[in-house]
Amino acid sequence: MHEDFVTVEELRSKRDAKAKPHLEQYAPVWIVDERVLLEEEAIQFNVLFLHSTAGDNYTPTWVSRRYRYDAFNDTLYHKGQNRIDEEQALEITETEPYITTTAADIPNAYGG
Repeated sequence: MHEDFVTVEELRSKRDAKAKPHLEQYAPVWIVDERVLLEEEAIQFNVLFLHSTAGDNYTPTWVSRRYRYDAFNDTLYHKGQNRIDEEQALEITETEPYITTTAADIPNAYGG
């Protein structure tokens, strides 16, 4: 860790500045869990969203995707994803999303 002390709030703010522009294409998006690693100036977190092509035959399906945000390098790393069944997704989507949208833009999501 470099000389400047980074707070949890600063880490989240920096993470949001980097992650939200990337994740907006999948909105609505929910943060499923988050692990703040202050000593490493990083946050590891999972998000849930309906992915336009992750299902069989490129059908929309719910995915949980893991990311790691490295504040020191200001870099967002994609760490993999898993399909989530509809029942699990329903429980999570009853909570307030991390990123909201008024209309789904699934056809325009690049699918990455």
